[in-house]
Amino acid sequence: MVERVLSLAPSLSRLPRVTLSGQVAGAMRDAVLSGLFRPGQQMNEADLATRFAVSRGPVREAMQRLVQEGLLVGHPHRGVFVVELTEADLADVYLAREAIEGAALRRIAALPDRAALRLRLAAEAERMAEAVAAENWREVADADLAFHRALVDAAASPRLSRMFDTVQAETRLCLHLLMAGYRSSAELAAEHRRLAALATGDDLAAAQAELGRHLADPIHILRRIGAPGSGASAP
Repeated sequence: MVERVLSLAPSLSRLPRVTLSGQVAGAMRDAVLSGLFRPGQQMNEADLATRFAVSRGPVREAMQRLVQEGLLVGHPHRGVFVVELTEADLADVYLAREAIEGAALRRIAALPDRAALRLRLAAEAERMAEAVAAENWREVADADLAFHRALVDAAASPRLSRMFDTVQAETRLCLHLLMAGYRSSAELAAEHRRLAALATGDDLAAAQAELGRHLADPIHILRRIGAPGSGASAP
């Protein structure tokens, strides 16, 4: 049965051997994050079961998982839909991230040796710069998430890492929404280079201030590009 799951994207053509509902959730997650499933689109359980060539049970479980991740939203008596992020939603995601990553910075500041983390963060910033130059926006998003994941994991706090897990999917959705604004910004990789240097330096206050500025940028970008829910008009 597992082998019968149909991929929605080329990158998912060879799904790993996890639970059937997990594979369906992975394919649906990729479809949402890639824009194949559009914001506000209704998820039809029967249609998805047919598309994946599975029973409705795994699809139902997959949908529940994505609701928990914040990628889908359920409305009583109406159904389940792809989430439409508003400015308030995006601000809340980045508020949560600032709390998580700010706590990580405090733990990192107490580390006796931050050299390995400095190299890892610098490498992700360079990967981002190369992706920006190549206009590979999916790779930009991958590098962005990897950078911040490395920052959180360096705190060696399983609970902080799990908290980051809860906002990771929504963060990727935010990045997909914001890439139109980032595409014209040569500052993206430079911001991460600055944050990498400060996060692994000796000035915790400066690192936290830079993190706050960095995580406030998405709201300004959303307003500039006039994305849904921003209260601005597209240029």
